[in-house]
Order: sequence, then structure tokens, then C-alpha cells
Amino acid sequence: MDDKLMLMIPGPTPVPEQVLLALAKHPIGHRSGDFNKIMAEVTQNLKWLHQTENDVLSLTVSGTGAMEAGIINFLSPGDRVLVGCNGKFGDRWAEMSAAFGLEVDTVKAEWGQPLAPEEFKAKLEADTDKQIKAVIITHSETSTGVLNDLETINRHVKAHGEALIIVDAVTSLGAVNLPIDKWGLDVVASGAQKGYMIPPGIGFVAVSPKAWEAYKTAKLPRFYLDLGKYRKDAAKNTTPFTPPVNLMVALQVALRMMQSEGLEAIFARHQRLMQATREAVKAMNLPLFAPDGHSSPAITAVAPTNVESEQIRSVMKKQFDIALAGGQDHYKGKIFRIGHLGFVSDRDILTAIAALEATLRELSYESMSPGAGVAAAARVFAQS
Repeated sequence: MDDKLMLMIPGPTPVPEQVLLALAKHPIGHRSGDFNKIMAEVTQNLKWLHQTENDVLSLTVSGTGAMEAGIINFLSPGDRVLVGCNGKFGDRWAEMSAAFGLEVDTVKAEWGQPLAPEEFKAKLEADTDKQIKAVIITHSETSTGVLNDLETINRHVKAHGEALIIVDAVTSLGAVNLPIDKWGLDVVASGAQKGYMIPPGIGFVAVSPKAWEAYKTAKLPRFYLDLGKYRKDAAKNTTPFTPPVNLMVALQVALRMMQSEGLEAIFARHQRLMQATREAVKAMNLPLFAPDGHSSPAITAVAPTNVESEQIRSVMKKQFDIALAGGQDHYKGKIFRIGHLGFVSDRDILTAIAALEATLRELSYESMSPGAGVAAAARVFAQS
């Protein structure tokens, strides 16, 4: 049947109907007073979502573009940075930093395991000359479903005194409590196609006063991604370059929906969806990739042993029109990932789990009792 695709991946995520309808409106001029009003509302609501009184800037980029802006605006060639690497995106930020001529040091963990805050503490305390200018962390590592202990790592960065903390919150912003001002986070990047519930095309960067001080002396080249330009124009409810007008209108609607639900309810919903998914996977005797206590509310990674991941994804797509994500890099074909981020409800999880059970039966997987996964998820929802 046409038009029944169900996205259960970490992005793009499902888009609400009222947001899709907003996208369908006729474009308006991005230098018009009407657009200025939209920008004013969107900017204020972005600050609400980010739990900050500081700047939250909107760029026409993906999450990777937002992270690039977050790195190049506050650092200079040769600066030493400490990057957490325990998945594809942590590795990407290390590669990106090296590409811009930064001196890269890393704290590493195996894919599927969280970064160890004590390793950051040790390296930061050893830096008595204050040569580390930034610590770059992926909060929710999308490739593995691991949620890193950003709060503790950030405390060690704050004790260092000099270093900025630059955060990839692409799949955590809007899914996990991330109190930017309370924690004193300096640079936080995210992307529209995740918790924001709109299609890809906008990246966001939240910037602290400490980061703006670093901006004044930063010497890495920048032009289109010069956040100073965006800050200056944001104060006038406009943008330095042509924005994706219809996406901004859609974002206005999505943020209103999020405000109506409320931050605490949003975080609780994502926690509930994660717990139900993980309990269902356990009940089906499928190994989880990320450990309990360090799992992301955005996505659950599964590492099956008696059935092939790509076969599972193929049957789910062909028979049930449900898209699951595969593994990345050296875990391609070894894991599959179930997204539960953004516009996802309890019903979506029950549907996906029921389809997964049917898929496993088709693939002659005999290590589960029929209905065990759905029952386990239902129990979580009943207790919530």
C-alpha cells in the first residue's frame, strides 16, 4: 500500500501533519516584516527548548554543518582540542578538527560503550599549562545508541577553567533534559530532522558568553558559517543569508507543539519509549548494543546473533513498510537501530515491535516466545 512508510530511524524522523501543512504554504519574502515576526517567535521558543537565555542561532545546514560552525568560530589553527570518540560521530568531530589544523587528542571507548569521565578528568588535570582550548563531546552517539555522561564530563571541563565545551546534541536536544545555562555549556549544536520534528535543512547552535569571548580571537577561516553574522542579524529577527523559509514556518508550528506538550512531558515520553523498546528487545532474546544506564532515549541499537541484521531490515521494509536504521562503518551488517525520537508515540513502538516479532518468525528465529516483545513493551506503558 502506498504512503504507509513508517520511519523508525534516528533521522529524518516522522513529521506531524500540521507541520507538513505549514510546509505546503506559499513562501513569503525572507526580508519581509511577516518573516521577521516568525523569526522572533522561533528564536524565543528555541531558547525555551534549549533552556538558555543566550543566543540560539539557526543556519541552513545539517547537524554536521552546525558542529562545523561550533568548532571553527571559537578556535585557531594549532589549538589543542580533546575529543570523545566512541562512535561514528565522535570520530567525525576528531577528523573535522584535524582537517582545520587543530591539534587533536582523544578519549576513546569501544563502540557500544560510554566514554569514561575519569579519563577526561585525568587529561584536563594534567594540562597545567591550559593548552586544551576545547573539549568536544557527542552527547547521544547516534551510531551506537549510547548516551554519554555529559554532565560529569562537563564538570571536569569547568574545573579546568580554560577549555570550552562543544557539544553534539543532534539526537539529544528535544529528547533528553539538557539544561544549557544550568550546566554552563558553551556551544551546543543540533539539527532540525531529529527531536524538532521537521524535515532536514536547519542546524542550530547555542552559544555562551564565554564562547563569544573566544570568538573575538579565533582565527580559523569562516564566511557562510560565521556565527557573528548570524548573531548580529538575529538581534533584528533576520538572517545574513537566505533561510529555508518554509522550514522556518514549519519550525514555528513544531515548537508550538512542543511547548504545548511541555519539556518534562517530552523528556518523560522519550524515556518511556526507550524503556519499552529495550524491554521488548530483551524479551525477544536479542542482545542490546548499549548497556543499561547509558542508553539513548533517541535510538536503540540491537546486535542480533542468530539472525542477520540486514535481513531483519529488509523484511521490515518490504512486508511492513517500516524503516529501521542499519549499522555504520565496521558495524554495518552487525547491528540494526530502532529510532524512537521526535514525533513518536507509544502506539508506534507497539506497532514496530509487533512487526519485528513477525519478521523474526519469518526468518525462522526460534529464541523467543510469540508476543513476548509486545507484552514487555505494553507492561512499560501500563506502568508509566
